[in-house]
Amino acid sequence: MSAPQMTATERRGAFSLAAVYATRMMGLFMILPVFALYAEHLGSPPPSHALVGLAIGVYGLSQALLQIPFGLLSDRIGRKPVIIGGLLLFAAGSVVAATADTITGIIIGRALQGSGAIAAAILALAADLTRESCRARVMATIGMSIGLSFAVSLALGPILDAWIGVPGIFWLTVGLALLAILIILFAVPTPARTSFHRDAEPAPVYFKAVIGNPELRRLDLGIFILHMTLTATFIGLPLALRDLAGLVPEHHGYLYLPILLLALFMMVPLVIIAEKQRKIRQVYQFGILGICLSQVVLIVGYHSLFMIVAALLVFFICFNVLEALLPSLVVKFAPPQMKGTATGVYSTAQFLGAFCGGAVGGVVATWTGIVGIFVMSALMTGAWYLIARRMANPPPLTSQMLNVGPMTPEQARALEQELLTIEGVAESVVVPDEGIAYLKVDSKIVDGDRLEQYLAPEHKEA
Repeated sequence: MSAPQMTATERRGAFSLAAVYATRMMGLFMILPVFALYAEHLGSPPPSHALVGLAIGVYGLSQALLQIPFGLLSDRIGRKPVIIGGLLLFAAGSVVAATADTITGIIIGRALQGSGAIAAAILALAADLTRESCRARVMATIGMSIGLSFAVSLALGPILDAWIGVPGIFWLTVGLALLAILIILFAVPTPARTSFHRDAEPAPVYFKAVIGNPELRRLDLGIFILHMTLTATFIGLPLALRDLAGLVPEHHGYLYLPILLLALFMMVPLVIIAEKQRKIRQVYQFGILGICLSQVVLIVGYHSLFMIVAALLVFFICFNVLEALLPSLVVKFAPPQMKGTATGVYSTAQFLGAFCGGAVGGVVATWTGIVGIFVMSALMTGAWYLIARRMANPPPLTSQMLNVGPMTPEQARALEQELLTIEGVAESVVVPDEGIAYLKVDSKIVDGDRLEQYLAPEHKEA
C-alpha cells in the first residue's frame, strides 16, 4: 500500500510544530555546556556541585510529572490552549532564571521551565492534523527537529555565553518561547476536530499493561540511564575542558560543533544496518558499550584534550544511534493499540533520567570530584548493557493503522481475525468506536493491496 502524499495542511502542521518543539528544546539545552562554569560566580563560596547539578537537571522532574497530565488536559480543553499555557510557564521560568543572582533562584526558574510540559500536547495536535497514513512521517519530522535542536544548542551555548552570558541566554529563551507562541497562533493549523489517538497519546487504562511489560521496562530503564549519563557528564565536562585540558570556555562550542556533525554523519550507517539488515539488537548493544567506553576514556583521560575529544566523538555517535533505535524498539515491542501509552511512559523515564543525572551526578561530584561522575556513568551504562543482553530479539515489525470506519464490536472482532489472514500481518486490534485498525506488520512482505481494500471508502486514494 503506497503512502499518500501529505496535504498542504499536513506539511504546514509538521514543520510548524517541529519549529515549536525545536525552539523550546533549544531553550532548555543551551545552558547545558556552560552552566557549571557560570555557577562559580553565584555567591562566595560558589555553590556545590550538588546544587549545580540540581539546577541543570531539575527541569526533568517537573517535565516528567506534568507531561502526561497536560496531554490528557489537552483532550478536554483543546491542544492550543494547553500548548500556549505551557509556553507561558516556560517563558516565566526563563525570566526567573535570567533575573536570579543565586543558585536557588535558578533552580526555581529551571523547575518552572520544565513545568511547561507540552510534549504530549504537541504530538496530540500533530495527530489531529494528520491522516493515519501520513502520521509516521509527521512524527519523524518532529523527531528530527529535536535531534537537530540538541546539536545546535550544545554548539551555540558556549558561543552565546561569550557574547551575552548565561542570563542573556535565559532572556533569549524567553524570546524563543514567545516566538513559539506566535507560531502556534498564526502558523499551526487549527484542526477541524480534536479526538483521542491511541498511537500518539497515553491512555490511562493501558498504564498497568505497559509498565508490566518486561521488554518495555528494559527500554524505559535504558532511556533513563542514557539521559542520566548525558546530564551528569555535563556537570564535570566543562570544568575538565577549561581547567585540565586548557581550552578557554568561549572555544568550547567550536569543539562541540564538529564532533556533533561528525557523529551525526557516522551514526547513519549504524542505523541503516540496524533497521535494513535487521540487526537492531546487535547495534543497540554496541551503542550501549560505546557509551560505557566513552566514560571509561573520560575516567583515565579527562585531563587530556585529545582523550576528551575521542570520548565525546564515541559518546555522541552512540548517543545518536540509541536515540534513534530506542523509540523504534518501543514501537516494536508495544502492542499496536498501546503505542501512544508506551511512548508516553518512555518519555517520562527520559525526563526522570535527566533529573537524576543532575541531582545524583552533582552529589557524586561533591563527594568525589568530577571523575566520580564518569565512574558513576560507566557503572550505570555497564549495568545497562548486562540488562540489555537479556532483551528478546525484537520482531521485524512496524506499526500501521487503517481507517476502516465505525462498526459494531462483533464486526470489529471478525475484522481482526480477517486481517490476520493477510500475509505479513502479525497483530491486529480493531477499535470499533474509533473505526481504526491498529496493526503490526512485516513491511517487507505485507500485502499492501489487500490491506487497502479494508479502508473506509472516504479514505481510499482516488
